[in-house]
Formats: sequence, C-alpha cells, structure tokens
Amino acid sequence: MTSGRIAIAIGREILCLDTGLHSVFREDGSRALREAASLAPDSLEVKTAFLKIQSEESIHTLQKLCGKFLLEHDEQAGKQALDYLDRSGEVPGNIAKECFELVLNAREPELKALQDGIAAGLLRESIAAKSALAQRLLDDITSAFLQIYNIGDRSASSIAELVLTPSVWSKESDREKCEIGTFQLFLAKLLEVGHESDGRALKGITRLLAADAGRLHSIVDEDTFEAILCSLDYRQPNEVKSQATLAAAKYIELSRAQGQEYALRFILRRITMGHSEDLVLAFSAAASAFPIMPTQAATLFLTEGFLPSLLPLLAKKMNSPKVEQAALNMLSAACIDNSCRAAIKKHCTQWLQHVLNTGKDDRPGLAAVILAKVLDPTLPAKDTGGRNGTDIDSVDNLVPLFKELLADPREGNEQSSIEGLAYASIQPAVKEALVNDRLFLARLQERLKASQTKPTIVFGALTVIDHLTRYLPTLSGEQKKMNQLKAYANASKGTDKADPLEEDAAVSNRCNAVVEAGAVSAFVAIASNLSPASTAIVVNILLSLSRTPSLRGTIAQQGGARFLLLKYTAVAGTTDTDKQARHTAAHALARILISVEPTLVFPSSGSPPLTSAIRPIISLLADSQSDISDGPRNLLPTFEALLALTNLASTPSGEATEIIIRQALPTVEDLLLSNNTLVQRAATELVCNLVASSSGIEVFAHESPAADRRLHILLALADVEDAATRKAAGGALATLTGFEGALKGILKRERGVEILLGLCADEDDEIVHRGLYCVGNLLGMEGSVGEEARKRVQDGDGARVLRDIAEGRGGNKVIRDLGREVLKDLGG
Repeated sequence: MTSGRIAIAIGREILCLDTGLHSVFREDGSRALREAASLAPDSLEVKTAFLKIQSEESIHTLQKLCGKFLLEHDEQAGKQALDYLDRSGEVPGNIAKECFELVLNAREPELKALQDGIAAGLLRESIAAKSALAQRLLDDITSAFLQIYNIGDRSASSIAELVLTPSVWSKESDREKCEIGTFQLFLAKLLEVGHESDGRALKGITRLLAADAGRLHSIVDEDTFEAILCSLDYRQPNEVKSQATLAAAKYIELSRAQGQEYALRFILRRITMGHSEDLVLAFSAAASAFPIMPTQAATLFLTEGFLPSLLPLLAKKMNSPKVEQAALNMLSAACIDNSCRAAIKKHCTQWLQHVLNTGKDDRPGLAAVILAKVLDPTLPAKDTGGRNGTDIDSVDNLVPLFKELLADPREGNEQSSIEGLAYASIQPAVKEALVNDRLFLARLQERLKASQTKPTIVFGALTVIDHLTRYLPTLSGEQKKMNQLKAYANASKGTDKADPLEEDAAVSNRCNAVVEAGAVSAFVAIASNLSPASTAIVVNILLSLSRTPSLRGTIAQQGGARFLLLKYTAVAGTTDTDKQARHTAAHALARILISVEPTLVFPSSGSPPLTSAIRPIISLLADSQSDISDGPRNLLPTFEALLALTNLASTPSGEATEIIIRQALPTVEDLLLSNNTLVQRAATELVCNLVASSSGIEVFAHESPAADRRLHILLALADVEDAATRKAAGGALATLTGFEGALKGILKRERGVEILLGLCADEDDEIVHRGLYCVGNLLGMEGSVGEEARKRVQDGDGARVLRDIAEGRGGNKVIRDLGREVLKDLGG
C-alpha cells in the first residue's frame, strides 16, 4: 500500500470514531492524523478528519456531559457533571451559562436529583450562571422562580442565596426588588396545598428572614404566619419542624408584640375549635412557643382556667393518640418555667399517671419524663408506684421505667429514656443505683455510640454521665465558713446535712465504674460528631474522671489524652464558653500526664507528637480562673499543670524541656515566688528538672543579671520552711554548681554559701545529700573562684558542719562517706 493510501485510510478511520471517544484516544487520533498529513497533505479525508478532531477538542468537558445528560438522559453523564462541579468548579462563563440553560430543560423525573445538584452547583460556582438567573428573575420573576423551585431543594435554596448576593446585580434596586418578590413567592408556595411538608419553601423563607428580616418581616401577614405555625406539627419531619421553628422565631423577634399576638391567637382559636387536627396544631405550636417566647407562652399556660379546662378536653379525645402525644409535647416544653411546672404538678399529675399506666407507643415514656420534671426530687421513694402501680410519688419510682425504655430500640422510647434519666440522675440515690447497674452502664455506652448522628440523644446521655461523675465544687476558705454558718442555722430547723453520696469518696467510686464501663472509649468513638455543647460536657466528665490518679492510665489507654488535645485545638472561639472548654480540656490533660509516662501516650513515631501537649498545659499557668468565672482564682489547675510539665521535662529527648523554657520560663519564675506553698514547691520541682538540660543550665548559669536573679530565687527557696521545696531547690543547685557561672552567681550573694551549708545541716538526709554535692562543687572549682569559695566555706564554719556529717548521720553510710570526701577537699 502506498503512503498516500495509508494516509487516506487513517483519515477514514478517524471519521468513523464515536464523538464521545475518550480524550486519550482523541490524542492518539490527532497524532496519527499529523503523520497522515505529512504523507498526503492534499487528501480530503485527512482534512475532514482534522476538522472533526478540532471540533471535538473545542467542546468543554462539562458541556459534553450536560449535553449527554439532557439529550440522551444519560444518568452516568449527570453524575460525572456533578462530580466535576464538586471537584474543580472552574468553568468558563459562556460554558457555565450554556450548561445552566441545558440543565434547566431536563424533563426526566427520575433524574431530578441530579438535575437539582448540577443546577445548584453551577449557581454556586459560576458568576455567569448566577447572572443568567438574575436576568431571568428580572424579566419574569414568577416563571423563573417556579422553574428553578420545582427542580429541587438545593436549586430553590440557590434562589435565596442569589437575591442576597449584591455582586451579581448591576443595580441594588433590582436586587431588592427580586429579593422581595422571591420572598413573596416562597410564602405563596408555603400556602399551597401539598407543599406544607417538603420544607423547601420554609428553607427559603428562613434564609431570607435571617439575612434581611428588617425589610421582609412586614410582608408576613397573619394567614402566612399561621401557615408557618402549622408546619410546627409534631408529625412533620424534623427538617421541616426545625425550619419552621427558625422562621417563626425570627419573625417573632422582629415583629415582637404582633408576632406574639398572632401565635397566641392561633393557639387559642385552634383549641376552641376542638377538632383533633386543630388540637394537634395548637399543642404543637404551644410546645414550640416556649423556647421562642417563654414569658408569653407561660402567661397563656397559666391563664386561669386554661389547664383545668384542658383535662376534660383530653378526656374526650382519649381515643386519639395524636392529640394525647401533642398535649404531652406541650406539657414537656412548658416545664422550662417554674410556675408552669407547679401548675402541671397540681392539675395534670393524675392524668400523666393514667397515660403512664395505660398508654401505648412512646407516650408512657414521655409522661414519665414530665413527671420526673415536676416531682420534688428530694422526696424519698415509696414502694407503691411503678408503671402498673397506683401512684408515682417520687422520681426514684420512674428510674426502672427509664432503664427499661433504654433497652427498647424504638426512637421515641430512646428519647424519653435519656431525657428522663438526665433529670432523675441529679439525685444522689439515683446516681448510686445507676452506677451499680453494670448492664445499664453498658447499654448507655452502646446507645451513645449508636446515636452519633442524633445530637439530642448524645447530649442527654452525656448529661447522665456528667451527673454520675460530677464532684461538688471546691470552696474557698470564706465559702466554707459561710456554709458552716448555714449548716448551723439549718441544724436548728432539723435540716439534713449534705448527702454522703455526694462526698468525694462516693463520686470517685462512681467515676471508677464509669471508666470500667468503657465511657472514655465511647467518647473517642463519637469525637468527630460532637457538638460544641456536647464537647464541653465530655471535657468536664474527663476532668472529673482524671481526678482519681489510679484511673489516669486507663483514661490514656482508651484515648482520653489524645481526645483532650484534639478538642483543645479544635475549640477556637473567644467566648467565655470556649475559653472554659479549652481550660477544662487542658486541665484534664495535665492531670493525666502527671501520672502517666508521656512517651507511652505520645510515642515518638506517632501523631500528634508529645510536644503538642505542652502548649495547652502552659496555658494553665497564665490562666486566671477569675477571668472565666465569677469565683476566686482556683490554683489547682496551675499546680497540676506544673506537675505535668515536670513529668514532660523528664522525657529523654530534651525537646520538651527546650519548649517549656522557651515558652514558659517567665511565668515559672513568677510562680517560684507564689504565696501558695504547693504551687511554689511544684514550680521549684519543675526547675529542678529543667536544669538537667543545657538550655536550663544556660538560663541559670550564664553570668548575666537575669541568670543571677534566678539563682538568687533558687537560693532563697533552698532556705524556706517547706522541706520538699528545699529538696527541689537543692537538687537544682547541685546540678548548677557544677558550672563556673553559677558558682560565681552564688558567691555574689552574701548568704549564698551559708544557705548551701544550711542544706548540709538539714534533718532530711536527701537534702543533706544535695547540699554536700553543692559544697563539693564549690570546693572543687579551681582558680580564683575556687579559692574564694574555699575561704567562704571555712569562714562559714563549714569544717564543723562537714565534720558533724562525717562522724554522725546515724546509719546513713553514703552520706557519711560523701561528707568525709568533701571535708577532705576543704583540707579538714
């Protein structure tokens, strides 16, 4: 075959290729055509094939995918287009606009979800697509809105975002006009029959109200607000209820008295109607009203005759489970108000007990929760109640039912069980009963791990564990005196003393049971799904658990230390709540690292590194507890942070020591002068470990004013009343006196040598041992410094002190022998 015929054959083959061919094959085809053109440059087949390849290469990938999705109903092409937008999002303006127009015309119902995702993606990523939709809204807002709205939730939400984005609009007046028009269309959709339950309109209404309520709230009339209130129906999906709650709350916030009046009128009118559906809507709205407008809702609830008239109405509807459920929801919500709780206890206890004993599905559980909220938690239990009993007179009687519900997998029972236990576990006797039930503790951990995506269940379960492990607050001296005075006054009235089940020993035992049940492992398992509120509870629990030294190793083994470090880093806010969460996480981490070998928790080959734990612990040294609470400063975190840093400074690599010196030395110096003996002792022990490194030696023996000042503080600490502080200071000086700079600094101090000899004369053998090393280093120094040191020791009656050691010290041969050696150096 001639070269010309070969070239023509290649061209014909290219013309037969599928236009959707993969780019790799197109590249191969282009290469083959270039070879063919060199063989037969005038061939019509080769020229036509070149034009085809060039045409293919000029079409954007997203354009091809959207074309196949629309024209061929190709689901795979739609998925690839969606993936393209999620991954890169970079689309030329003209291409994005054309793709947007293509996707809007898709008509296949089974491809709606993909159409919704692609349209929303284009509107999210492309200014050209946004501008195209903005122009459509300006031309015919109703048609454009309905076309986008009917595609799906994400596309409908994109309309709200578009009209809130000024950069898309050439005129602010156009944007405002379309914003108002869009809001009105969302409201109209909410009023349409058949759209109450999809939440699509509510999302748009909520988003727009949240962003520009001042402009838009006046558009909402009473009929429209009633439509929002109807969406609070407890039977609606959670997403719909949450959106309706947000919309109602925002409207009431801005409209104030008008919105409150609309809500109360809606509730009363529906109750007056008396039909089952009306009662469900009224009770559902009332339940949502308590967190939104608690004062007004409580006023309605406490209106004379409201509750007494409610019970006969419920008796008539006793065969209507939905009415009963809605009424229970309302009563449960009303319990946030003290007066409402008292009213419920007075008027509704009997009815609640009836529901508890005879109800079905999850209503008995909810009735039990309400009883737990309204009954006096201080009353002891009588053995006359229970689910099938005649009466419930104490929260204690409800605990078996809550534990039974916890074992029931149905969602309603799960919520009631956790909420009821969260209230009941405030009582000391209930706490003790729960921790002694190993099966219950195991189920609670299982439920915690299985409910990661249910924040209310997680929060409730964590609240129960927090109640089980919480210690009574540490009181200052003044607070203790006030409590003693109160106790004296109460004793004359016959008031009981504090419950022994709340004392530290009892709480420590409960903490031990919780750790044994695997609670820390459960916290680690759900760490990535914790809300800020739940995170705050977990770090509080871990602080309580880590108070018992014997539990710290197990906590670290189950991942507690890493969890705390992760959460300390993750909480980045500046509110008091955020500061408190970081402080608590750092404190719990410090406690663990006091008792556990740091390299076992943070091995050198692992992540995060050991050094990442230093910054949180150092923060405790500077934090003043009074900065984040109204009480007096609590020095316990500072003390325990110093102990943890002392342990970290003992690790072999020395890297931790370098960081502590670099980041915390000024603060540690201040703490060496603390008025608190324990804090001063812990700071001195930390310095003793720090000077074991070259960096530590440098900052104390550098022959500078700062180093002299630090040596002066150490010498003073070697002469304090507290033996443990003297021992730590002596240990640090024993290391430092091996260096000429430190010796010179000591000799500058009038009492420097006297204090070292004082260590040698101490009653504690360990302190004497350190003092002998210091004096031995002084005497071992050569040159003029050594001569002055020897003279100062002799003038300070050093020979007698050393002779007493060499000839005495009981049976401590090591110290006697060392004393003889030092005395020999002195020439005695």
